[in-house]
Amino acid sequence: MSHAGVGPRAVMRSVAFLTAGVLAVPALAGCTSEDPAGKPLAEQDVAAAARARISDGGTLRWAVDSVPDTLNAFQSDADATTTRVAQAVLPSMYRTDETGSPVRNPDYLESAEVVDTEPKQVVVYKLNQQAVWSDGREIGAADFAAQWRALSGKDSAYWTARNAGYDRIEKVERGANDLEVKVTFSRPYADWKALFTPLYPKDVTGTPDAFNDGARRALKVSAGPFAVKKVDTKGDKVVLTGNPRWWGEPAKLDEIVLRAVPRDERVAELVAGKLDLAEIDPETADEVTLAAGPRHPATGTPLMGPGGTPAAGAQGRSAAQALRSWAIANGSDEEAAEEEVLAREERSEAEAKARRRQQALSGFELRKSLEPAYTQLALNGADGPLADERVRRAVARALDREELAEAVLKPLGLPAEPVGSHLALSGQPAYADGSGALGEQNAKEARALLADAGWVPGGPVKKQDGEEAAGAEKDKAKDKNENADEDKKDEKKSEGGDDGTYIVGEDNKNDDGDDAKDGADRESGEKHSSGKNTAQGGAPGAYAPKGTAAPAGAAAAPLAKDGKALTLRFVLPSGPGSGTLRTVADRITDMLKEIGIGTKITKVPDESYFKDHIAAGEYDLALYSWPASAFPATDARPIYAKPVPAADGSLNVAQNYTRVGTDQVDQLFDRALATLDQKEARDLLRKADSRIWAAAGSVPLYQRPQLTAARKNLANAGAFGFGTPVYEDMGFLKKGAQGSRPTAPSSSSASPSPSS
Repeated sequence: MSHAGVGPRAVMRSVAFLTAGVLAVPALAGCTSEDPAGKPLAEQDVAAAARARISDGGTLRWAVDSVPDTLNAFQSDADATTTRVAQAVLPSMYRTDETGSPVRNPDYLESAEVVDTEPKQVVVYKLNQQAVWSDGREIGAADFAAQWRALSGKDSAYWTARNAGYDRIEKVERGANDLEVKVTFSRPYADWKALFTPLYPKDVTGTPDAFNDGARRALKVSAGPFAVKKVDTKGDKVVLTGNPRWWGEPAKLDEIVLRAVPRDERVAELVAGKLDLAEIDPETADEVTLAAGPRHPATGTPLMGPGGTPAAGAQGRSAAQALRSWAIANGSDEEAAEEEVLAREERSEAEAKARRRQQALSGFELRKSLEPAYTQLALNGADGPLADERVRRAVARALDREELAEAVLKPLGLPAEPVGSHLALSGQPAYADGSGALGEQNAKEARALLADAGWVPGGPVKKQDGEEAAGAEKDKAKDKNENADEDKKDEKKSEGGDDGTYIVGEDNKNDDGDDAKDGADRESGEKHSSGKNTAQGGAPGAYAPKGTAAPAGAAAAPLAKDGKALTLRFVLPSGPGSGTLRTVADRITDMLKEIGIGTKITKVPDESYFKDHIAAGEYDLALYSWPASAFPATDARPIYAKPVPAADGSLNVAQNYTRVGTDQVDQLFDRALATLDQKEARDLLRKADSRIWAAAGSVPLYQRPQLTAARKNLANAGAFGFGTPVYEDMGFLKKGAQGSRPTAPSSSSASPSPSS
């Protein structure tokens, strides 16, 4: 698995999918004991339409997070836009379908199969005889061989992000004819379908200089439905144009312009008519939904305003005038009446501006699904209290993951199921709910684990000057109050957006006491039972006289050990798009407080959140995301591999930023990678996931929401879910044509919605 939506697999597994922007549940809806993988919780929402209903020509203006620093997807600084470009302009032997499974791409590959397993695994690729590079040369074995040599890891002159899979190849050679490529492996490799996607021409991969620098700002040779016309760093855009040598179905669009637009500026660009497609935050999604709803037949204004109130009409000014007349006729204070008139006129002007904004957005619709990525709570097990597995398990078992998922997803009308696996998402072949290895949420058992680890309630705390380590008593009342005030301001100012790095949703607290009820449920140790068994003045649970009732929602007495309070540093981003992420963190903080664990929230700049804190191990608790992979044996291994000492004495953690791993998990991954029996590989991965759950280094919470504003007549584009976009089929509908939309959620837990 990878970091932040970075390029195709090779790079997608190199830097965390942090959300600035990423599992103990019963069987998922739709799952059976025979099929633990179940179905995807939400379908694609792309307004699918047949090509015959789509006009020829046009330009798609698509908002992205950045203009990429490189177009080479196998370099460490590749990003999500690198992926978009590679998908549109380069060969892919396999693409991902709507269930997150790899499927053969017939435009490039007629067939691919394992033809030998003894003495070596041999795969023969038979290429589409029409497949050519844009310079007219056939795609062939020379391109496969050059890419293998570049990514094998044997030549350090190539600046590669990683070498997984390619390092298992022994040789690449021409097969029986020019259309065949024969790949021989030195060791069995189950995920061989992950290789050669994307495939670069030998001009890019043939030498270190060409690989390192030749494809950073241009791709002179490509082989997709589109080609790179230019990378405009000053104009913050990448322009793709139709490839005249493309042999497949011709691209419907003339151009695709990928424009770098910050998340908080996208709604303004939509209103200005400068974008056709953009991932958006939840608040913008609400606005788009409102604008696209039923409108007054005469005025064209929405029939209902925000919150279900009648939309403001043009009567505001006339009502103000009537007020003035009434005040004068009845001898009332004319000055006060004039003030009220001015106030009403100002409101009327604001309402008129809002109507114009809604009118501009009425040409768009919200397309929503769930991203192939999940958000997790990471627990740093390198040192401090969380180095003890019992403390990590206590933290994990204190969490109501269902509540956290609902807080983010339910307001969006998306299925709010907690994620049950570290290695796959519902609907993917490797998915199974492995959270039973940890156990369900249970506050009583969590407190017992802490007691077993020596953390007792109300113990003496020694203040230590200048102490910064996690687990020390370092909160002062002033700092605590300032943080609380700042959080309240953040929540009030937050627009609930997702700026592309941090996950955001909506705070689901209500005003009728539900949170207190939830607290009481957690206090009991069971989700749906009353609070019992609490000692007076002590920690609820293990130290309570039998039958003593706990006050509803009461926090446990703080725990301490060896003169130190059990206080964990919770590191969060401070950017404007992370308000709801901090709300999720606040809920987690409340859940931990109820078992006696304190937290100190530390807010850091977005640009340093990952590099200086997550990757560097400077945190106790953190929230970030990982994408799901069609090849978890390869992509998830570095995330959960046991850290090993490096030659210089440091710890080599690969991508395991929680620093928690076991030999057994490593062995299960290795066995899954080495078997060509798909069922056996899935069983091994599910066992590995159970062990990962038991180690409690990370706790998957919920699948990320995917919200996209799309022009209503744009077809085959939007919230892609697991599926790889089909760029040649994107386009604008002919007049009178309509695209199809999902009409019901794919999970019974979802709120009814026409697009979920």
